[in-house]
Amino acid sequence: MNKRLLSVLSVLVLASMVLAACGTAAPAYTCADALRCVTIGPKDPVHIAYWGVLSGADGSLGEDSKRGVEIAIDDMGGKFQGHDILLTTEDAGCTPEGGATAATKLATDTSLVGLIGSSCSDETVGGIATLNKAGLTTISPSNTRPVLTAADRGPDYAGYLRTAHSDAFQGKAVAEFAFNSLKVTKAATLHDGSTYAQALQQVFADEFKKLGGTIVAQEAVAKDATDMKPVLTTIAAAKPELLYYPVFVAVGGYVTAQVRSVAGLEKVVLIASDGTFTSDLLKAGGADTKGMYLSSPDFSAFTGDYAGFIKKHTAKYGGSTLSTFHAHAYDATNIMFAALAKVAVVDADGTIHVPMGALRTAIFATKDFKGITGTLTCSPTGDCGAPVIAVYEITNSDPASWNPADGVNPKKIWP
Repeated sequence: MNKRLLSVLSVLVLASMVLAACGTAAPAYTCADALRCVTIGPKDPVHIAYWGVLSGADGSLGEDSKRGVEIAIDDMGGKFQGHDILLTTEDAGCTPEGGATAATKLATDTSLVGLIGSSCSDETVGGIATLNKAGLTTISPSNTRPVLTAADRGPDYAGYLRTAHSDAFQGKAVAEFAFNSLKVTKAATLHDGSTYAQALQQVFADEFKKLGGTIVAQEAVAKDATDMKPVLTTIAAAKPELLYYPVFVAVGGYVTAQVRSVAGLEKVVLIASDGTFTSDLLKAGGADTKGMYLSSPDFSAFTGDYAGFIKKHTAKYGGSTLSTFHAHAYDATNIMFAALAKVAVVDADGTIHVPMGALRTAIFATKDFKGITGTLTCSPTGDCGAPVIAVYEITNSDPASWNPADGVNPKKIWP
């Protein structure tokens, strides 16, 4: 066989090998998702973001939840499918305007696969349309405004879920505690104009009246107000036995610090809710926070390893948890990554493709998920949380004494 013939045969063999290899190679990934797809290179991180209030008077609410996200990532070893997990944040300021600004920034980042947030219902109201238009799905650990998961909430909320309870449950629980346990029959409410506070005080008022009580006043102040004497004087004229003010820390602190100096309110029962469930309220409200009540998720009713979470939190950050929804944020993060594991397509070289519509569908399909806060199943409109509410009493006004995990301050007293 001459050299020319050998050369021809070699070329033919090589060509047949190439063709055979091409015939068995996996086809290139083609995105057919109705929203869009995110492609993560072999060396690139899996990128998620937390958005919510991270500064100002209410910053502890968002920071507390962010810590829950961070602990969840730690428990995954900081990895997904061999890729590092990158967590970034956007401060949304607990306002609709802040939510809109944060959402605009997040929507332009095409590397993001999912979001945890927002902290405040106002932030979601301001930003959800932009996020949904960008094909992003967000799970809030702490939004409690009832209408966010209502059947008629609108198409902008197609990518919105929450692991927090609805205030339809919280307002009812506070009303039952006030009427049945405290035996008060006349109550007043005060809100700060936020969608959270307006909705929650109204649920309380409606439920309190159903029980047989009387709402003698419903007042409002601006979120940036500092002098509460005028509105408290108006409330005092109605002679309530109880004042319910489910606001955030700034207004809550000013109300608590000033209420006892208003004639007629020296002994009025004070109740706030999870928007002020933080040692920052003790710093802002001072000595008169002692003896007041706060409603919150019932930590003792969590069916998962909450004690284990607290140990991890103490080891990582030192000191107590900052607010209410750290465990809800932990659960939200794990739900997102469990759904991601179901839909992600991984190439031989480690490239990950995430079909964003399929990811959203998988999150909404969450059923019987074993979380810290309970066994969670997401409804068609995004309610995933276990609505178990308790009322706590502040037993010491010293902020250093704040430690919900030890059951002393604040102390659970109902149910």
